[in-house]
Amino acid sequence: MNEKYLVINAGSSSFKFSLYEMPEGNEIVNGYIEKIGQQDSFYTLKYNGQKIEKSKLIMNHAQSVSVMLDELLDNNFISNVSEIKGVGHRVVHGGEKYSDSVVIDDEVIKNIESLVKLGPLHQPGNLIGINEMQKVIPGATQVAVFDTAFHQTMPEENYIYPVPYSWYKENGVRKYGFHGTSHKYITEKVQEYFGRDDVNLIICHIGSGASMSCVKNGKCHNTTMGLTPLDGLMMGTRSGSIDPSIIEYICKERNLTVEQVTNILNKE
Repeated sequence: MNEKYLVINAGSSSFKFSLYEMPEGNEIVNGYIEKIGQQDSFYTLKYNGQKIEKSKLIMNHAQSVSVMLDELLDNNFISNVSEIKGVGHRVVHGGEKYSDSVVIDDEVIKNIESLVKLGPLHQPGNLIGINEMQKVIPGATQVAVFDTAFHQTMPEENYIYPVPYSWYKENGVRKYGFHGTSHKYITEKVQEYFGRDDVNLIICHIGSGASMSCVKNGKCHNTTMGLTPLDGLMMGTRSGSIDPSIIEYICKERNLTVEQVTNILNKE
């Protein structure tokens, strides 16, 4: 019997989703909501070769979930939300707690909440997506897929920064890496192609966000993103790695706070 599964990626100001029919893995529809919280927010649906775009004021991620479900029902992609048997949530930060995807329970939610300080731009939206879907479809299995999980195989000498070790032990300062779902997928596809697990790769994830990873014997050995996705390569709006002294210098020169400069480095 075919079952329907939903995949959600709740970003800092966007919300993306896809509905699949399993076990065939056929995508029924996908959509994305952009500019959440802004006056010119809009969303797009793609299905059967069609693309439909609608303008709508969407102020938060909770409203995004409602818009998504309304469209799934109104267009008869589902007749009832209970048809959705499982929901996969892309979660940006799993810290050192998770090296693989997990079924979401109360403990997992608490752990995700504790990592908001390491992923303040994305983690709150991830949590809203999880909480809203649990309310709407309490019977569905909810799974967290962590962007950091693939990189948990890095050896200590590659993830420890040359800063006081207490920063790591007491404050969690280390390289975590991101885009793990992409790097893992590419690794698995290359393993499948060559028919072997012990592949050695340099993987380039190049988009508005960009990162590279070194895969040794099928496991992540190093990656360019660090404590946050701001580190590493120059990107669409993120600076990537810069001399850290620039932050204090610009704060003084332009009378800005550290938070303001960090926001500029992330978005401008």
